[in-house]
Amino acid sequence: MIATDDVLKSLRARDFENTGHGPLYRRLQTAIKAIIDDGILKVEDALPSERDLATELGISRVTVRNAVRALVEDGVLIQRHGAGTFVAPRVEQALSRLTSFTEDMTTRGMSPGAVWLEKSVGYATPEEAMALNLSPGTEVARFRRLRTANDKPMALEFAVVPKQFIPHPEEVDKSLYDALAKYGKKPDRALQRLRAELFDNETARALGVPEGSAALYIERRSFLANGTPVEFTRSHYRGDSYDFIAEMQVDAR
Repeated sequence: MIATDDVLKSLRARDFENTGHGPLYRRLQTAIKAIIDDGILKVEDALPSERDLATELGISRVTVRNAVRALVEDGVLIQRHGAGTFVAPRVEQALSRLTSFTEDMTTRGMSPGAVWLEKSVGYATPEEAMALNLSPGTEVARFRRLRTANDKPMALEFAVVPKQFIPHPEEVDKSLYDALAKYGKKPDRALQRLRAELFDNETARALGVPEGSAALYIERRSFLANGTPVEFTRSHYRGDSYDFIAEMQVDAR
């Protein structure tokens, strides 16, 4: 665990009082986030107490309290009653297994949730028809939702499934894969494409992050065991809370 003196030294070095724009608590918030991003403060490391930060940095406790509160609301820090304030854990998803968001969060002891923004039926766009190997004009079910973990917004997801596999989109509750499984159409494998992006204003607002902050864009095509495409999903994940990990074999040659 990092020493309090090291945290304070790192914060002083950023000279947040004399650099940047906006209220002082916002500049302190940015400085604390920066030392977390730089790995100076790591997951589960404790932040110095509000009193220590205020005294050693020569600022008011109200300023510290507002900065910490903002970071807690952003999911960067977590407060534990009677224990203190800690760097919040990040969600990790392995790329080697095809699992649903619901399964990922449940496995990590988190409560998965979703705010439904759309459940509809329409005709496949050219992009959707190509991704799902459909004829032009084929009906598809569309699902747009905000995915949450412990009530914290994590991702904005837009999924498209051939209507023949889910005839009644309104039946889908928490897990799309559970709904597909009821019809014997749960995916067997998937291809995913990932790239780094910056959140636009609309998506950032939906996820409660600043416009232009880091995002992970994921495009996934899922298939049945016989190779039939069953799902085409495009998602934007919060770059400050989600990591994707991959295990690779080492070639000994």
